[in-house]
Amino acid sequence: MEVHNKTILLVGATGGIGAAIAKQLDQLNAHLLLVGRSEQALRQLSAGLSHRHILLLADINSAAGRQQIVTQCQQQAIDIYINAAGVMDFQLLAQQESVKIEQMINTNLLSPMMLCQLLLPLLTQKSSAAIVNIGSTFGSIGHPGFAVYCASKFGLRGFSEALRRELAGSGVQVLYFSPRATRTALNTHAVKQLNEALGNRSDSPEQVAKMLIASLKANNGQQFMGWPEKIFVRLNALCPNLVHKALVKKLPIIFRYANENTG
Repeated sequence: MEVHNKTILLVGATGGIGAAIAKQLDQLNAHLLLVGRSEQALRQLSAGLSHRHILLLADINSAAGRQQIVTQCQQQAIDIYINAAGVMDFQLLAQQESVKIEQMINTNLLSPMMLCQLLLPLLTQKSSAAIVNIGSTFGSIGHPGFAVYCASKFGLRGFSEALRRELAGSGVQVLYFSPRATRTALNTHAVKQLNEALGNRSDSPEQVAKMLIASLKANNGQQFMGWPEKIFVRLNALCPNLVHKALVKKLPIIFRYANENTG
């Protein structure tokens, strides 16, 4: 789907990936509705864009916030909804705070699903529209230390796949886009050290944004970033026990940095 001159709702616009997407869409002359929870961050983002866009201070995790977004979308007649909202907490489940668990499930899965439902009447009126959910490699591979985060992204992937099939007879395409490790503020010092210790490669937010927009233009239903991550996703689907054994061998390293994250 082409993005030039399209009206695009971008939720989570002030995050690392969200801001990079906003800047690249701005250069492609898209009309943006930028949603975030920090007025200061929204204004800073807007100041770096070449065009004037609509800023909306709203919390996707509240019913009132979602209704704010829908009301604004009704006025703007959006063509594309990009969900870039997301939170992560690297922690062993036995030590994880319940508030962190609820936050990840709500922000990464439940709230995007509920907003999608509210936006469907608007999007299905269009001859061509799109929903883009940003997931993670951990939405396909269960990784120790990220059990709840994985659950939320596994759920988002399943939701996107089912919705894509449900809307196959309409003009609405649904894309699930899966980055690998990305260099954003979402990563704590412990996560960065873990990635280095495990030899995990990472991408910049700009690289992720570029690939996402290319996937949207190409109408890709699912897109996974990174090598060898793409192979691991396929391997985990076909031979999960092989990936299980490989990750179990790395448990001492994972435990070390998870315990550091607790402190």
